Amino acid sequence: MSRIDYSVWDHIEVSDDEDDTHPNIDTPSLFRWRHQARVERMEDFKQRGEDMNKTLRDCRRKVAEAQKKVQELSISKTDDAKAELSKAQAEEKKLKKEEREWEKKVEDHNREEKKMPWNVDTLSKDGFSKSIVNVTTDTAEETEEEKEKKHKTFVEKNEKQIKHFGMLRRWDDSQKYLSDNPHLVCEETANYLVIMCIDLEVEEKHALMEQVAHQTIVMQFILELAKSLKVDPRGCFRQFFAKIKTADQQYQDAFNDELESFKERVRGRAKIRIDKAMKEYEEEERQKRLGPGGLDPVEVYETLPAEMQKCFDEKDIQMLQEVISKMDPTEAKAHMKKCIDSGLWVPNSKTDDGDEKEEDATYEEVKQEQQEPKKE
Repeated sequence: MSRIDYSVWDHIEVSDDEDDTHPNIDTPSLFRWRHQARVERMEDFKQRGEDMNKTLRDCRRKVAEAQKKVQELSISKTDDAKAELSKAQAEEKKLKKEEREWEKKVEDHNREEKKMPWNVDTLSKDGFSKSIVNVTTDTAEETEEEKEKKHKTFVEKNEKQIKHFGMLRRWDDSQKYLSDNPHLVCEETANYLVIMCIDLEVEEKHALMEQVAHQTIVMQFILELAKSLKVDPRGCFRQFFAKIKTADQQYQDAFNDELESFKERVRGRAKIRIDKAMKEYEEEERQKRLGPGGLDPVEVYETLPAEMQKCFDEKDIQMLQEVISKMDPTEAKAHMKKCIDSGLWVPNSKTDDGDEKEEDATYEEVKQEQQEPKKE
């Protein structure tokens, strides 16, 4: 299958029909759909925890005030105080119940936080490794033209090496290859691997796509780690491999979750590309079929009565003449016009005075040919 032009990965979430953008974009954009959703979930979870704790503090303050009020009313001997005391005790009881409920909610929230799976955002903190080097500084954002040129130049120079990395399977092999070729630890490599994955899926090379997808997520984890630590990715990729090779189940689950989500996205994107290519092919074929009047013979055939369809199926002119003779003249004339405009029927026109006369002549010709045997 020929190569299909892919749109910006970031546009997948917005519109799967926008394909006029160049595939070269920065890696954070490639994975923004995944990363941003995770960050928002984490922030929402944190905010809910803060709201719960604030409510619990307010509740405890009200309980303390209610207890103080009950104590003061208990000391007083007035009739009004006695009447107020029962109300204050009921209020105290109610507030203590609310306090216990909010304490349970906070405890549940804290337990849920401890069970949350690790991901590249929670793991990529200072302290992940003490060998933090090559701290990066913020640079001016590149223009799309600059990114495109940079990507093209990098791929032209390193395409063979990127493909080789994409086919590696063992952690040690990947680490050694990046140690020998540290220039590959960059966003351009991740960009190319994403496109490579979609190419392979479009070509129905599913096993190879999954292999390259694994290496794509490896590169993405390294880049996200470098971003979080604010270091050059070439200076921290060994930290990633040291962690992943000795990782506990939570870390492995975080990696696998990213990988499976990415593969599903690749499959969906490839399907969209294939469907679009098929539609374009079908439209090209349809344009080739159009008759002299600009109609599609396949579409016209579907609108014909079953009796007329059978005539064209069997290529039987005599049968067509008989069917036409039995039809309403206006209806027969309309059907024959569509047949001519689509190329289903090629008339032997005896007039050059325009479409209407040609149509009339054709209809009359078919009708006349059907009647001539009767005269004999």
